[in-house]
Amino acid sequence: MEKILIVDDNEILRYTLTELLEDENFECLAVEDGFKALEELKNSKYGLVILDMRMPKMSGFETLQKIREIDNIIPVIMLTAFGDIQTAVESIKMGAQDFITKPFDNDNIIITIRKALELKYLNQEVNILRKKLDENYVKGEVIGNSEVMMKVFEQVKIVAPTNLSVLIEGESGTGKEVIACMIHKTGNRKDKPFIAVDCGAIPESLIESELFGYEKGAFTDAKNTKEGKFELANGGTIFLDEITNLSDSNQIKLLRIIQERKVTRLGAKKPIDLDIRIIAATNIKLSESVNNQRFRQDLYYRFNEFCLELPPLRERKDDIKLFVQHFIKDSNKELNRNVESVSEKVMDRLIDHSWFGNVRELRNVIRRAVLLTEGEIISSIEIPDDIKFISTESNLFSNSINGITKEIEKDMILKAINESDGNKSKAAKILDMNERTFYRKLKTHGIN
Repeated sequence: MEKILIVDDNEILRYTLTELLEDENFECLAVEDGFKALEELKNSKYGLVILDMRMPKMSGFETLQKIREIDNIIPVIMLTAFGDIQTAVESIKMGAQDFITKPFDNDNIIITIRKALELKYLNQEVNILRKKLDENYVKGEVIGNSEVMMKVFEQVKIVAPTNLSVLIEGESGTGKEVIACMIHKTGNRKDKPFIAVDCGAIPESLIESELFGYEKGAFTDAKNTKEGKFELANGGTIFLDEITNLSDSNQIKLLRIIQERKVTRLGAKKPIDLDIRIIAATNIKLSESVNNQRFRQDLYYRFNEFCLELPPLRERKDDIKLFVQHFIKDSNKELNRNVESVSEKVMDRLIDHSWFGNVRELRNVIRRAVLLTEGEIISSIEIPDDIKFISTESNLFSNSINGITKEIEKDMILKAINESDGNKSKAAKILDMNERTFYRKLKTHGIN
């Protein structure tokens, strides 16, 4: 359920909007001025803001500017007096998603909200695709000849021909989707679809329609029938990434589908039979989420018929040379360079580095080094200073904090909050962490 913040000094309008949106299954909170709105956005996660243009204490324009300082992504829909088009245009220039004139039409405001949320989701999908391009560092095969990766490959070989659900655990950047794709391509469903879903990127209000699909007319903006991800993956494999981001209500719906092997589109009466393999992934220990009552135990056992743990790059140092050569080769093609290798000194430093960003971090380092290198050998000078061989102790804001002891994890979170002057949204971004996960971490460590 998407949470919407309503900001308007008119008490009757706040009540009317809240009633309207809650009837459409949105969760709402209404406040009367910009100061209270900003405080809410600093402390809670919202999917969208409806903001009145003219308010006492702080105008809609001022509030919008400060909202963008807190969260540059959240859609903001402005409410403005009828006919004040110039003001509305200015709000769009300042970063508002859309505007609605008062008095408003109920159907129109619902459609505008759904479109704004869908656009936010599509933008997130673009970022996911970019992330996939980064992670798909091997075409058709996975790099690695270290002992720990040989064990992973052996497990893949064992489980791939079966229909067992697979749970893949590992830090961000370790290649969980690559391994999931490898399981699919070496299994009996290799000629069928492989559909990947990032559960953390889909808004609560859209997750049912994205996963299960909908019939034409199922809701106000459903102008055409849409197949859901499960239906698209039918006969093949569905990969559910970052499953700990699913709300409890969506976990229940997912459990029912897995148990019954049927999916029903929103607005449909007849279910669709599913013949599907499920691979799930998470960057934290799923058992810990179960123990902390953040993930359903019954769903955990459905996913965990077979578990694969992907080691971080710092535990597979023997593979670094292979990755370096591969990334140099790819970067040469992309950047029209002719780099052959790195110096021994650079290679020693690369092997010694902790790589908390894992393979993605290594790829970025090599790619930038290739771009800056004029000759055929990368020397230490070409390694960018901002990411050059940061020690474990000083790597406070690394891309991933998984695998670190709880004491260090808590210290990193506190330092990120201090660095962002208490802005928890910015702190989550510093740690490259989903906000929902970040707030769970705060609760786990007793941080207010």
